[in-house]
Amino acid sequence: MAFLKTRGIVVKEVGTGEADKIITIFSESHGRITAMAKGGKRPRSQLSAASQLMCYGEYVLYVGREMYIVNSCEVLEPFYEIRNDIVKLTYAAHFMDIVLEIVQENQPSPRLLQLLLNSLYMLAKTDKTPELVSRVFEMRALSLAGYAPHVRSCMICGLEPLKSYTFSFLKCGFICDRESCAAEDRASRDILPGTARALQHIVYAPMKELFGFRVSPEVSEELARICKRYLRERLERDFTKLDFLKNI
Repeated sequence: MAFLKTRGIVVKEVGTGEADKIITIFSESHGRITAMAKGGKRPRSQLSAASQLMCYGEYVLYVGREMYIVNSCEVLEPFYEIRNDIVKLTYAAHFMDIVLEIVQENQPSPRLLQLLLNSLYMLAKTDKTPELVSRVFEMRALSLAGYAPHVRSCMICGLEPLKSYTFSFLKCGFICDRESCAAEDRASRDILPGTARALQHIVYAPMKELFGFRVSPEVSEELARICKRYLRERLERDFTKLDFLKNI
């Protein structure tokens, strides 16, 4: 009988039958894992907490024929603070949506896993606004997945530093105001210097410094528009979880 022991976080849960759940674990060792949590729907089950969304734990999985089966789990962090706050929970669900789009089976992504855990920690344990945490997660997750925008210099000619900042979704980064460069994308948009600095920080800052900044309301709004569109265009789908917050 083969077993797999790995740390991971539940990024999706689906009930099946009267008492069981099928969960998706973003694991440290194997990337995306699908597993059966038998009895996970029963409140008194040993696997009830371990099969809930956002449960981070050390899982022991039986390697079944069609999918893994959860044998046991030591819960390391349940993120209860997020579960009890509808706004934070909605943002966390948004993060999970992005992870499910990016992470593949048998492809460990330790830096993305760390980013997810750090982002959930920021939501749960700090006074960072969910909006800023979300912008950081979105753009850094895309960067780790290979979609990093070029925000150090002009995408076309390499000019650095830039006197003004224009973001091109077509070219995936900054372009300068030289006529020959601007002509590469007439639909590019001028952005605030604060937005440019925020993008540079999110893409390039070390993980331990990633959330160590604040932005003005104007920058926050512009950053949200850029991240939402960049996320949609790079992953070629709409992410609609946050739309729920418009109605509360």
